[in-house]
Amino acid sequence: MHRFKDLEIWRLSRKFCSDIYETTSSFPETEKFGITSQLRRASISVPSNIAEGCSRKSNKDFSRFLEIAIGSMYEIETQLLISNDLNFIKSKELNILLQNLDIILKMTSKFKSSLK
Repeated sequence: MHRFKDLEIWRLSRKFCSDIYETTSSFPETEKFGITSQLRRASISVPSNIAEGCSRKSNKDFSRFLEIAIGSMYEIETQLLISNDLNFIKSKELNILLQNLDIILKMTSKFKSSLK
């Protein structure tokens, strides 16, 4: 078992989740139950799945939860791009978020491959 609070991927994804909440706070009110909700849920899923995976007894089980977290990261990327298409987010902010997400994604993928 791993201690999730000691994992850099968990700390970064937790911070990223806060960034998503801050970004979506300026989205239109009409999107409260649409893309705002979707982005927030997907961003919460990343550190949550990392933490839940840490509780598993085998690396195979932990790896599966990391795979789910990675899937959520791709979901976030898609939703951020759509948010930009709809002019809910400026390109500069989009690029910063995507760069941070890419760092977390690469670190998580590398960590997942080290569990085998």
